[in-house]
Amino acid sequence: MPENVLLPIDLQQAESWEMTLTAARRQVDEGGTIHLLGIVPDIGSSMVATYLPKGYEVQALQAMKDGLDRFAKEHFPEGAKVETHVGHGHVAETILKIARKARADIIVMASPQRDELRSILISSHTNAVVRHSPCSVLVVR
Repeated sequence: MPENVLLPIDLQQAESWEMTLTAARRQVDEGGTIHLLGIVPDIGSSMVATYLPKGYEVQALQAMKDGLDRFAKEHFPEGAKVETHVGHGHVAETILKIARKARADIIVMASPQRDELRSILISSHTNAVVRHSPCSVLVVR
C-alpha cells in the first residue's frame, strides 16, 4: 500500500474531490499520509496582473492554504495524517513538482466528464500528469 498519496483538489469544484477523496483514503497505507494539494493558477499575463490589486497572489495563496486546512479538518478524522500543500503556476507542472517533493507513491485525481465527446478523453491536466508522473496515477471518473 502507498505510504504517500497526493490528492490535488479544486476547492471551488466538488467534482474534483468528491469521488477522489474516498479513493485516496482507500489507497493510503495505515499510518501513511495524504497530501492535499490546492493550486493557484498562474495569471499568465503581466498585462492582466496590472489590473489586480497589490498583493493579489500572496492573498490568493494564503486563502488557498486556509481553505485546504478547513477542508482537511472537515473531511478527515482527527489523528489522520494529512498535509496541505499550496502550489502556484501551471496545474499539471505543479502537481508533478509536488508529487516529487512529497515523495508520492501515487497521485489520485479526477477526470471530469463534461460532455459525451469529452467523456472519451481525460482532461488535459490529467493527461499531462499521467504521461509525465514519477509515480502511479489513479484517475477517478
